[in-house]
Amino acid sequence: MKTAEIAQRYLDYFKKNDHTIVPSASLVSDDPSILFTIAGMVPFIPYLTGVVPAPFLRAADVQKCIRTNDIEEVGKTARHGTFFQMLGNWSFGDYFKEDAIRMAWGLLTTSEADGGLGFSPDDLWVTVFESDDEAAELWQKVAGLPAERIQRLGAEDNYWHTGQPGPAGPCSEIYFDRGPAYGQDGGPAVDDNRFLEIWNLVFMQDLIANVRSKVDFDIVGELPNKNIDTGMGLERVAFIKQNVENMYEIDQVRPVLDKAVELSGRAYGENAEDDVRFRVIADHVRSAMMLLSDGVTPSNEGRGYILRRLMRRTIRSMRLLGVDGPTFLELFTASRDAMKDSYPILLTDWARIERYALGEEETFLRTLVAGSAILDEAIDVAKKAGTTTLAGPEAFLLHDTYGFPIDLTLEIAEEAGVSVDRAAFDELMLAQRTRAKADAKSRKRQIADLTVYSEFRSLGETTFTGYTDLETSSRVLGILVDGLPVTVARAGEIAEVILAETALYAESGGQVADKGTIVGDGFELDVIDVQKPVPGLISHTVEVLTGEVTIDAPATTVVDAANRRAAQQAHSATHLVHAALRDTLGKTATQSGSLNRAGYMRFDFAWNQALSAETKTEIEEITNNAVQDNLEVTTRIMSLDDAKAAGAMALFGEKYGSTVRMVDIGGPWSRELCAGTHVSSSAEIGLVSVIGEASVGASNRRIEALVGQDAFRELAAERALVHELTASLKTPRDQLAARIAELSANLKSAEKKIAAFESRALADRVPNLVNSATTRDGWTIVAENLGTVGSADDVRALVTQVRERLSSQQAVVALAGVAGDRPVIVVATTQTARDAGAQAGALVKIASGVLGGGGGGKPDMAQGGGTDVHAIAAALEAVTRAVGAA
Repeated sequence: MKTAEIAQRYLDYFKKNDHTIVPSASLVSDDPSILFTIAGMVPFIPYLTGVVPAPFLRAADVQKCIRTNDIEEVGKTARHGTFFQMLGNWSFGDYFKEDAIRMAWGLLTTSEADGGLGFSPDDLWVTVFESDDEAAELWQKVAGLPAERIQRLGAEDNYWHTGQPGPAGPCSEIYFDRGPAYGQDGGPAVDDNRFLEIWNLVFMQDLIANVRSKVDFDIVGELPNKNIDTGMGLERVAFIKQNVENMYEIDQVRPVLDKAVELSGRAYGENAEDDVRFRVIADHVRSAMMLLSDGVTPSNEGRGYILRRLMRRTIRSMRLLGVDGPTFLELFTASRDAMKDSYPILLTDWARIERYALGEEETFLRTLVAGSAILDEAIDVAKKAGTTTLAGPEAFLLHDTYGFPIDLTLEIAEEAGVSVDRAAFDELMLAQRTRAKADAKSRKRQIADLTVYSEFRSLGETTFTGYTDLETSSRVLGILVDGLPVTVARAGEIAEVILAETALYAESGGQVADKGTIVGDGFELDVIDVQKPVPGLISHTVEVLTGEVTIDAPATTVVDAANRRAAQQAHSATHLVHAALRDTLGKTATQSGSLNRAGYMRFDFAWNQALSAETKTEIEEITNNAVQDNLEVTTRIMSLDDAKAAGAMALFGEKYGSTVRMVDIGGPWSRELCAGTHVSSSAEIGLVSVIGEASVGASNRRIEALVGQDAFRELAAERALVHELTASLKTPRDQLAARIAELSANLKSAEKKIAAFESRALADRVPNLVNSATTRDGWTIVAENLGTVGSADDVRALVTQVRERLSSQQAVVALAGVAGDRPVIVVATTQTARDAGAQAGALVKIASGVLGGGGGGKPDMAQGGGTDVHAIAAALEAVTRAVGAA
């Protein structure tokens, strides 16, 4: 049974049982405390916790998930994968334990011919929470399971909660017995390798508080509405139904593994280490592809870093299989073809996905070359220093800064006969993970506070009137101060105010929040920010300027009209620039982010090379031609499917409901899904002036522009500058560029002559410096203050020349000077001096400490500096003493 068929049977079954079929949410989670949708229940958290009223009583879905906390186990077990699909059915205050058990058992044990999954009841076991007598009895009553196949486990295994105060409850897990070949008998309590969990039924019935750990919390009451939250692992069911050994061999994953086998020329199933690598590749390629399809792009932080790590682990695994060249074209294509039936967007969006994948591969292959060079140098320094161990911080720097995998560092170092201080490396990694966990925990605490909005959200969605009105009368539904509900906010306080209606736009879709005020009888509030803390609810962060505002008080929102008008110009200009980019570069130049505020727009798009000056001019010209043509701007509310059918562009990573707002500028030329505010015709934009274009990642570019009056002011300022230059240089405007180029060439020529004079002047000082050398106990020491110097490079040049003159001696050269009001010191050693124990790096650290700074370098030459120019003499004396003690 194909994986897609299993998913369809699941949805069909629950549709027949009166469930609303809900499409998968994005892998990019709305919850700011987590990077990804890590479980099937994540998109339903607002409904399960009661923050947002559920739009249906029961639902079912196939949810895409990404989980990387067990990334090191991928490929080593049958069930660990970073990307997986969770089948779920949900009840929001409707059915509970008995019906949940009945429906789960029915789907599992109904024959394939009758639309079920065809599991034999004899192969299924269940676990229940240790004190949940009701669930244990229902499994016997509803499913006819014998008592010996119903096992009771503790809270660690069979009690679910989010880790925060709120809804929780016992759960019941269904296991499949894979048979004696996979382990010992005795049920999941004895062996969870043989007995594989396939479905978890959560009975959300309790309200908990004082959560101290997974198993330590207080149950403080029952929920008024009991919910059902279930999750069945699609990949786990698939590898059982397809009679293969693990999830990497199912129909949606195995083709990538087979392609890696083909590219490497190695066999699968012959070498345990190679098999793990093949499975890692199969898993990570699929995960990376699905993240790209949901708008995540490679970067060095957050979601982008996880994506980059998956891709780089894939490249590393292929390298360990003997393949050093590019492979992503073949691997990602194989994954696309295996997944396209379940996710057609992979076909329609393939050009963008492929561009990012190949761009990241090209970048990392270059990184491997650069990292190898840095590592080779570090190994060489370690050997020359007489050590056979590469320091942990150096290995960590390669890993953290350059993205150079630690296992590759270990491999190359071992080949060179050098070990790595793995304990120090692991300590640095642990410290980094601890910081990351603390940061995540901090964000998680913040999201827990969203429950304060549940009472307000239960009253309905906030009505936004700002598309047509700049003033709206309403009433105060709620007030929060420091995250807590209050009944009044007084002058001088910062508060959140929630209204039934508002004309103020909440930040979203790249458009910043409106500026404005909220006024009422006896109070005035300055609006600092407007946000949507939970779906459907708008919250205004305000400063109470005068009076005091109370619950139920009549209040009027007043939008700053000039600021709104300028923001609308910028947002509409962004749509025009997007259309112009697609006209110029092609349909793969899709939007990956934007920012619109009064007078300014920023637009990020998928592209992996800089735009030429001609291309930027063409984009600017197309945009302003559209402004001049006074194109009509229209908006329509329609279903998401109808909008997509009409060709509307959607922003990757944005969340869209079943009903969307489509914005046309000039008909289909610019047609996008957008909830922002816009001008009514393109001429209202006024002017768009492109001020910059740059890279924001391996496959992302950013174009920036000023809009309206801000664009005019910028051009006026440039015109004034041109007038000033023509007057100053006494050159006509059309000859100005040539005149400046001539002056620049003359300046460079003069600088070269000056540099030559300075170089000769420096060289003239070498004999005197050599003659200044002192000898002590077989050491030759030059330690001189050069006074004011042009730069540290001048000092290095002198040190190098003096050392050459003394190369046959056991010599140390230490020269210092003042460059840019700061002291600089350079120390060099001859080979004979190094053999006798003198290390330039150690000596320069001593001197830099005296100067009030730091420094370092190699044993033969090192540089340092500090802040105290008056300590140069003492620093040189410290070097001399250290050499004498060597």
